[in-house]
Amino acid sequence: MSSILAGLFGPNSDYKKLEKEIEDLGFLDSEYIVYLSDDHHNSQYLASVEIKNRDMTDKLRHIFSENHVHKTYLFENMSIDQASYSNLKRLIDARSKAEIHSSPDVRIKVQHDGMNSEVKA
Repeated sequence: MSSILAGLFGPNSDYKKLEKEIEDLGFLDSEYIVYLSDDHHNSQYLASVEIKNRDMTDKLRHIFSENHVHKTYLFENMSIDQASYSNLKRLIDARSKAEIHSSPDVRIKVQHDGMNSEVKA
């Protein structure tokens, strides 16, 4: 079964350029989807590509990174027919909640002995 590589792209990324590079890699128009908002100028977008062999995963990740991808997600055993926006969004939300995000610098207060008989001048 195939897998889906999905990427979340920032507003500074050109989706037309991404589409051209995906097609230049050998993918057909029916093997990828770019999800745009109504205001597709200066807004984030999501792209998903159906991968049938592992060799293409690294090449596709490279194209994604050249197009300023924020985050990539690999969904195994999924076809492009199952990669609806609502389904991918639900899976991405679940993965994001499961990740341990880096926290700001945490200062740990060490327990001390309190007052003792030593007096320092």
